[in-house]
Amino acid sequence: MQEVGMMLCIHSEVTHADIFEREPIFIEEIMKPLVQDFPRLKITMEHISTQEAVEYVLSAPSNVKASITCHHLIYNRNHMLVGGIRPHLYCLPILKAEVHRKALVEAATSGNPKFFLGTDSAPHATHTKEAACGCAGVFSAHCCIEIYAQVFEQAGKLDRLEDFCSSFGADHYGIARNTSTITLEKKPWTVPMTYEFGADTVTPLKAGEEVEWQIVGSSA
Repeated sequence: MQEVGMMLCIHSEVTHADIFEREPIFIEEIMKPLVQDFPRLKITMEHISTQEAVEYVLSAPSNVKASITCHHLIYNRNHMLVGGIRPHLYCLPILKAEVHRKALVEAATSGNPKFFLGTDSAPHATHTKEAACGCAGVFSAHCCIEIYAQVFEQAGKLDRLEDFCSSFGADHYGIARNTSTITLEKKPWTVPMTYEFGADTVTPLKAGEEVEWQIVGSSA
């Protein structure tokens, strides 16, 4: 992969440790030796979820970058667990403590090209999430851009949203930046409780809740 310039996209967790510690352990056991052994290999650490991952990416060579989901920017593990389990927030990497969420927001809104959008939107039929052994994954495709806009606005960094969403990832992959556009407007709308999903339904992120931004136009 290094020789032909192929990207390594990697879910950066081990499977042998406590679920909240898997990402930092992966960095020590896998990422650091990997980068040392293959110094020219382009790597995307997909949907990072910890302060340790942010710090590692910042310290790593320029060929190592990371994607960040919208749900890891707005939720911590308390949102999923306190007052009852909310299965539609269960994802992997699992939501972490508030200190990690804040570190991700700082990284995403920093304007540093090492961090870019990666939704990891993962639709599962509602009955497979609301189950004794539910699937991991958050369905966010319907409102992910709008939530990123909310996060950047709240951080006072709305001017950095376009590069995070549209430029930094393309540059890392070595592909041309998209010339088409979408137009966002701060105009609240309510997310449906469900969407059709084949013969089933899927429960979306923020089902029944209000989202502050929406897409109001596009151009080729």
